[in-house]
Amino acid sequence: MQKYMFPLMAFGALAFIGIAALPGPVTAEPKEEPRAADAEPQPFNPQMSALMSMIIQPRHAKLGLAGKEENWALAGYMFKELKLGFGVVGRAIPRWKGLPVPDLIEAAMEPHWAVLDFAIKAGEPRQFAEAYGKLTTGCNNCHATTDHSFVVIKAPDASVWPNQEFKPAGR
Repeated sequence: MQKYMFPLMAFGALAFIGIAALPGPVTAEPKEEPRAADAEPQPFNPQMSALMSMIIQPRHAKLGLAGKEENWALAGYMFKELKLGFGVVGRAIPRWKGLPVPDLIEAAMEPHWAVLDFAIKAGEPRQFAEAYGKLTTGCNNCHATTDHSFVVIKAPDASVWPNQEFKPAGR
């Protein structure tokens, strides 16, 4: 047994030295990460397709649905929101693939805005449908100009918003 005693003691001493050399518990306070509510906002740099899907397409559809139901108050509101949305797109992405976005919007949309605005204010369903159709054609012409003719916009067939009524109140 004595012949095993020295190697066991040597092994124990080495094990003790090895364990003692390991880093001990960290006693410094961990650096507190800022909470999401306290964090600085990051710049929002959406792609053109994201802005079109998030801002323009829903407003275009809601405008069409409101006009179809002759809800002129909602149509007027969505028309204003659609125009504001195009302003957001033009400011967020002033140039896209070398093309001036505000100029594209102006050429495609503005020729139809006055007639559409008049149709909404006058409550003229036939004139609204015609002006809305021309506005929609303007969308598709812009898509063709930017080599995205495969993105075809149309008047909505049905609502995808089950939680919003497009008929005027009381009807």
